[in-house]
Amino acid sequence: YYVIAHEFGHHIQHLTGTADQVAQIQQRGSEVEGNRASVRLELQADCYAGVWAAQNRSRLDPGDIEEGMTAAQAIGDDTLQKESQGRVVPDSFTHGTSAQRMAWLRKGLDTGDPNQCDTFSGAI
Repeated sequence: YYVIAHEFGHHIQHLTGTADQVAQIQQRGSEVEGNRASVRLELQADCYAGVWAAQNRSRLDPGDIEEGMTAAQAIGDDTLQKESQGRVVPDSFTHGTSAQRMAWLRKGLDTGDPNQCDTFSGAI
């Protein structure tokens, strides 16, 4: 469910204009600023994935939530960079760390409330 729900989160971001706002930051700002905006966008999509799962628990198979958390952990920028390059370069992150991805997915799962998915205000 996780990948499909995450992409559904991006669909919501397109409908609300959030994706367009991030695209403007990426075009106008530095590479680091663009990457930071991308991380916030991706973490919000993770949170929306959790909201979707929370609202559709009856449709999920046993173990789907755990599989989603495992997937979020496996595709964190820090995990992927360490595996592929042997080192981690935070300024180049575009999707967030494994811990961040799991935390925002969990926030969506725990609250079931898309209003709790504001990754653009405050610390992430």
